[in-house]
Amino acid sequence: MSKLRIAVLYGGTSAEHEVSVVSARSVLAAIDQDKYDVLPIAITKSGEWLLPARAPGELRAAEGGLPEVGDGRAVVLREGGVVLASGREGSPGPVDLVFILLHGPGGEDGTVQGLLETLGVPYVGAGVAASALGMDKSLQKPVFANAGIPVTPWIAVSEAEFARDPQAVLRRAQDAVGLPAFTKPANLGSSVGVSKCRTPLELQRGIERAFDHDRTILVEKAIDGRELECAVLGNDEPEASVVGEVVPAHEFYDYEAKYLIEGSKLLIPAPIPEPISEPIRKYAVQAFRAIGCAGMARVDFFLEGDDVMLNEINTIPGFTPISMYPKLWEATGMPYAKLIDRLIELALERHHVPPR
Repeated sequence: MSKLRIAVLYGGTSAEHEVSVVSARSVLAAIDQDKYDVLPIAITKSGEWLLPARAPGELRAAEGGLPEVGDGRAVVLREGGVVLASGREGSPGPVDLVFILLHGPGGEDGTVQGLLETLGVPYVGAGVAASALGMDKSLQKPVFANAGIPVTPWIAVSEAEFARDPQAVLRRAQDAVGLPAFTKPANLGSSVGVSKCRTPLELQRGIERAFDHDRTILVEKAIDGRELECAVLGNDEPEASVVGEVVPAHEFYDYEAKYLIEGSKLLIPAPIPEPISEPIRKYAVQAFRAIGCAGMARVDFFLEGDDVMLNEINTIPGFTPISMYPKLWEATGMPYAKLIDRLIELALERHHVPPR
């Protein structure tokens, strides 16, 4: 019986490129090579698709940073999973499934998912619409609110609106959410472009900084509470993991606290009573279903007193050695390698691929 051929797709053009490389490094180290024939495919920061000359585990980061995709042979994915590559070495055989490990725009937002749908290639994770909703916080917030899930107070602001009358936007933001507040791009994760703003001047600068990354941004009320996360796994019958807590080394869990410095703590399971953890697990599954998600998601919450508020959902959560998603499932009884197996099984099930 032939092995299932899995393409692991990583890198990408977004600001989360390096995080994707680290996620791929972890997945490639843990995936069962006896069960799967694995083909790494990298996307450079400029958007080139490559068969990488070096595996993610061989890449070395610049001091104080994270690794990024290097060089390799140009590659094209065609209908039915056919892979065409440049060079004398020839092309590898077709792939049966793509394990997407791209974070941020151009990978987590439905664009790559749409390409794979067009090519008829099965893939791990959420479909086009759910990926788009999961990426765009300005769209997902109303969906969750309409589903009866408590969310953090927010407003969405377009770049054109801010350029037309910045003072009106500042007044609207302060009236709606008050200060302190967080400003963030609508379509980025890993806390890229996020600022905490305590004064009107900081709010203006935070909005301008967020617009460096996106044409739509959010201004959210700064919650003085705990940061909790829950992992969801499944298709039609999703399950929730135990709840974990993030204790950031910085004032909030920003990019550096997540990936570049030591000191942030992950408490798994979170030291919270069951009357708090059970609603969080329920809301996580409810949010997963509300956007029509499939495969996996990590759902982030704030806890202020006894009040639980959903912050956001991530349809391709990090798979780095310090990422919460695999750690939550490990604490729930599903080790990393088994989690990878289960995600592949769910993808085959969703795309109606018969098991081998």
